[in-house]
Amino acid sequence: MFLIKIKAILQIYEKYGNFAHMINVLYIHGMGGGGDSRIPSILRGAFADENINVVVRTYDFDPEIAHEQICSWIRELKPALVMGESLGSIHALRVKGIAHILISPSLNAPLYLGYLSWLALVPGVTWLLDRIYRPKEGDRQKLHFKYSTLKKYIGHRKEALANSTAEGSTDSFHAFIGTRDHYRRSGIVSIRTWKKYFGETYTLYEGTHFTEEEFIYSLIVPKILETLK
Repeated sequence: MFLIKIKAILQIYEKYGNFAHMINVLYIHGMGGGGDSRIPSILRGAFADENINVVVRTYDFDPEIAHEQICSWIRELKPALVMGESLGSIHALRVKGIAHILISPSLNAPLYLGYLSWLALVPGVTWLLDRIYRPKEGDRQKLHFKYSTLKKYIGHRKEALANSTAEGSTDSFHAFIGTRDHYRRSGIVSIRTWKKYFGETYTLYEGTHFTEEEFIYSLIVPKILETLK
């Protein structure tokens, strides 16, 4: 695996060359992810000898608080590319005027969170969900499934999809969707929904929702370099 990764990186750099100036890429993690999420850590390693700085920061679970945080990071970093993973793709789409690369975009997850938010009004449900979806140790997003937070996700999704090709956006979009993504069964990740809003701008690969390392090197790293070039 190590030799395969080295070979892949050398082939990529041979094709795309080096960047003269530092370029920031803002990576927006998925639900329960954070500053130590796996994929951006791998990307930082892949670009260790490049002038590409992959930034990932932990944001609030409340989508409106998170949007304000992300907007402040955009102003600070002035990234050339914004990436979103899973539920983080919705946040990424709300960023306008920047190229987008989305991994396992959970475009319909906000519908589940929003329409089922009333369950959080039932005594004990918030406590149970908080316990079930307790994040890993480390720099991770704290999840608190209260009604006032969950009901915001419907509007959050609407704002995100307003910045789509179907709605007239001229931003660049590309998604990576795994054939074995288990969230496709429930429609949380949906090729049909993606095509409705963004057309044929996606790559289907033989992986899962969590994007195995081989696909990060063979598909996502080259797409980042292609987009930035």
